[in-house]
Amino acid sequence: MHPLTKIPAEPANTPTAQPAVDFVVIDVETACSRVSSICQIGIVGFRDGREVFEYETLVDPRDEFSPFNTRIHGIHGGHVVGKPTFAHIHQLVDGHLAGRITVAHSSFDKGALAAACLVHDCQAIETTWLDSVRVAKRAWPDLPSHRLNVLSRFLGVRHQHHDALSDARAAGMVIVRAIEHTGIELANWLTVPAQKQGRAPKPAAEGPLKGQRVAILGASRTSALAQWLAGSGARVVASVGTTTTMLVIGTEQPFGRFAHASPPYRKAEELRRGGAPLEIVTEAALRERLAAAA
Repeated sequence: MHPLTKIPAEPANTPTAQPAVDFVVIDVETACSRVSSICQIGIVGFRDGREVFEYETLVDPRDEFSPFNTRIHGIHGGHVVGKPTFAHIHQLVDGHLAGRITVAHSSFDKGALAAACLVHDCQAIETTWLDSVRVAKRAWPDLPSHRLNVLSRFLGVRHQHHDALSDARAAGMVIVRAIEHTGIELANWLTVPAQKQGRAPKPAAEGPLKGQRVAILGASRTSALAQWLAGSGARVVASVGTTTTMLVIGTEQPFGRFAHASPPYRKAEELRRGGAPLEIVTEAALRERLAAAA
């Protein structure tokens, strides 16, 4: 388990000098499946390719700690006794992020901050978000995975996975190395390049998934996963909608253990709550099911 007291929490609303930075990076850990349950925050500022400041604190999430989340990051209720709540540090976090380019590895941290602001009745943090997963996929498209621990090993960056400060630092280095590798300046990473959307593969006439309309989380409609689904008879659709019958969570999806926080997953859950017969299944489980049936 990583050391949890290396940087003491700052008092509520402590004013901090804001050094000039090119971008900041944020990572959060959560106590349970509710994305608002932030229990650790790490923020790192970068300028000219180097780290210029760091901030890390444990946070009392005012929520339960699930054994699943604790096994991942090692933080439990005893660690946050006497620590500030999100409301207490909101002004400080806002001071680090507001008006700047803020990097996060996937959209999970963005969603967690927005949810915490809502739950704690705090003003939304206005910042320009940059997803380091998207940057990594554009810089190194041939990598088999763009998860942060995989990228850290590939780039030779020291990294303690699921420690908020270490995750933030590693995501920042993804941006630094991507700029060095491609020559693309920071501002140009904020613009998503126009890409021609490839056509989904035609579903096979017969197969165990015939009649299914399948959306994929974590892979494109032209991916190997899409080809396999279509070969099994499924029609691969662009996004989760009212006619979708299955959401398949790809093995290499970038959200890791927080796939449930992604927009497609939340949309699928919303439709299911409304009575839609929509199945959510992992790629591995579906492959195993079809292999067993065959």
